[in-house]
Amino acid sequence: MKRAFVHLAALAAFVSLPGIASAQVQNVDPDTGAGWSTPAEDPYAEQQPATPPAGDEWTPLGTAEEEAAAATSTPVETTPAVPPAQTSTTTPTARNETVPREDIFAAAEGVFGRGAEGLAGILEDILRDQGEPIAYIAGQEASGAFILGARWGSGVMRHQIEGDRVVYWTGPSIGFDAGADASKVFILVYNLYDGQDLFRRYPGGEGRAYLVGGFSANYLRRGDVVLIPVRLGVGARLGVNVGYMRFSERNRWLPF
Repeated sequence: MKRAFVHLAALAAFVSLPGIASAQVQNVDPDTGAGWSTPAEDPYAEQQPATPPAGDEWTPLGTAEEEAAAATSTPVETTPAVPPAQTSTTTPTARNETVPREDIFAAAEGVFGRGAEGLAGILEDILRDQGEPIAYIAGQEASGAFILGARWGSGVMRHQIEGDRVVYWTGPSIGFDAGADASKVFILVYNLYDGQDLFRRYPGGEGRAYLVGGFSANYLRRGDVVLIPVRLGVGARLGVNVGYMRFSERNRWLPF
């Protein structure tokens, strides 16, 4: 029974095959091309990418590897460079720490008078050897000696960094020295970065020889601090001596 059914099905399929074949056949006139139709699109054919419109901004990247790398790369954000903040170049250390030559000559002329004979030569020699000072003292003093001597003086110290302050000084001396005088004093001060360091004793020696008046200069030093007093005395003085100058913040009567 089963075998008879299989034979009948095979027979039915064989009878219907010509009809199906005739439905697939298309008649075409070879002279006119009539009846020709575009074959149906193959669903398994490779899809070609459509050409983008001319207005689109699209640039082919080339190979598939480059396109994959471009798709997976992360864009890097760039930060515009910020210019460094403006800083001031003016600092306290930038200012001049020494007294200019012009100020020294002007101050000395204020003490001794304009055109004092011999003053310019003395100052030129000192500045050439020592350079510009950090301060100067303008003042006056009185002194006298007969073997033993003493002096008392006062003035204003003009410090290039710390400003002005009143100072006093005294000092004993001993030597072959006799006479008495009143002097105008201009003291050049070197390496005194702290004004309080002035108030000490500064040893030194000097020699004077004049009648009525004349300039003199001597050299005193303690540590790094150097003092060079320039004096113009009025009186009579003859001799040489050694001693010291002691500076203080208040007036003293004892010369020691």
